[in-house]
Amino acid sequence: MEYDVHTVLDGLTLLATGAVVYCMAVPREIAQTYQREQDRLKWYFVVVPSLGLAFLAHPRTSHAFLFRIMWAFCVYLESVSVLPQLRMMQKAKVVERFTAHYVFMLGVSRFFSCAHWILQFLEGNRALLQALGSGLWPVMVLLSEVVQTFILADFCFYYVKSYADGSGIVRLPTGIV
Repeated sequence: MEYDVHTVLDGLTLLATGAVVYCMAVPREIAQTYQREQDRLKWYFVVVPSLGLAFLAHPRTSHAFLFRIMWAFCVYLESVSVLPQLRMMQKAKVVERFTAHYVFMLGVSRFFSCAHWILQFLEGNRALLQALGSGLWPVMVLLSEVVQTFILADFCFYYVKSYADGSGIVRLPTGIV
């Protein structure tokens, strides 16, 4: 039953993501807001390593091989998916408030997710400890959580700093991404 629920939720997530990509590419009023001159990080620098890792470390479940690879690919891609956005914001030097709030909340979300897994580990959760000792996949999932948290933590630092200074305008220095 649990696998069925996750499969349905993953399918809905895929549909929602497809709708977002469609809205970004097709309607002119949204597609025109794309800042091509700011977007210099090539997609394959993010996608290819994630796909390679998916073939090396993926779950050992009863699902079809393709689904296990897709699951692992999504975990790895999600951990670095914000890099292109951070790179664009860095080139712009000043981050729009709405975008800054969104990325900050992504960071907060990742922090809580990572904290959950770390607390489970520290409390001696037997299922988690057994999973971590059962191959490369569980370790890579935990490592992906930590990587994504640290990527966003850097932005969150500058976000909090800008509000502590009283400006509320997030200014990113060059070289953080």
